Amino acid sequence: MGEDMVFLLSTQNKYKKIEFERILSPLGLEIKTAPELKVDLPDVEETGTTFEENALLKARAGCEVSGLPSLADDSGLCVDALDGAPGIYSARFSGEAGEHGGDEANNQKLMELLKDTPDEERGAHYVCAVAAVFPDGRELVTRGEVYGTIGREERGTGGFGYDPLFLYGDKTYAEVPASEKDKTSHRSVALQKMAALLKEELH
Repeated sequence: MGEDMVFLLSTQNKYKKIEFERILSPLGLEIKTAPELKVDLPDVEETGTTFEENALLKARAGCEVSGLPSLADDSGLCVDALDGAPGIYSARFSGEAGEHGGDEANNQKLMELLKDTPDEERGAHYVCAVAAVFPDGRELVTRGEVYGTIGREERGTGGFGYDPLFLYGDKTYAEVPASEKDKTSHRSVALQKMAALLKEELH
């Protein structure tokens, strides 16, 4: 493949860029955000009914405005006692806007909804779908999941989103060191699968 191949990452989230880079740059991919490429990324309405559909919508939009192969992900938390909610609505669960502005409100709402739910019924899993869309129309999608339970109080200062409530073993995802989380997380699993697919596509 010679020189690095540039991919646009359709997200404003700097945490995600770090994770995408760590897993995909060994393949010779250069992961760039829209501002780095001086591209205006449109606000994509996430009208899909699945994580996969929403990831594809975001990646297609990135590919369209940049003319480059584009990557995007869509992820969320599915709680058994809430029939899989908040699911694809995880980021806007509380109705508060903002990529991370709503984290605190989302966590409070989740704790409130589960306050009478016994420990053995607090199972949950994180889901992440990663999509790659190429200018020639090729599309790849992978999915990763990680299973845990929902704690009764927020713990830890790492991570973002629902991490302070998501118990993986006896630690929350906000207490687990980043290196450990990255080996097991839903995004990491989806990205490892995507790395394997891209390796085949690009060689």
